[in-house]
Amino acid sequence: MNETNSDFAQQLARLAKRFQEQRTGHAPKAVNVVLSDDTLIITLHEALTPAEKALARTSNGSAQVQEFHRRLFADSTEEMRQEIKRITGRQVREAVVEVETATGAIVHVFSTGAMVQVFLLSQNTNSDANSDSDSIDRANDDGLRVVRRDFPG
Repeated sequence: MNETNSDFAQQLARLAKRFQEQRTGHAPKAVNVVLSDDTLIITLHEALTPAEKALARTSNGSAQVQEFHRRLFADSTEEMRQEIKRITGRQVREAVVEVETATGAIVHVFSTGAMVQVFLLSQNTNSDANSDSDSIDRANDDGLRVVRRDFPG
């Protein structure tokens, strides 16, 4: 296969967006994909429905929304694993989901055994901040964001 990480990431972003819309009837506003070595992280931005956002305003409601998405992910992860293997040629060994109800972000992490720590950052409000445009490819401005990170060992 002669595809780059960017090609894989674009396919994975489209896949994640389609799966989310099929499962919930609500498409995320944007999808970020980080594909690095043995780890794939997919972040679905503003992926909660208006009803879920309203429910998540209380701590009990927030816990219900998180549990719902964990179960939804667990029930549908096998098909997602198969598609990831088809796209990347690599088997998924572990998969977890985390829901940030305050922002509506849903993070899917697929790993081949690495320990993964995920930090969701606030929007950068500093207009003078350095752009990392070499690492971010915009996919026809359809809300899909591909982020490649290759960190030296």
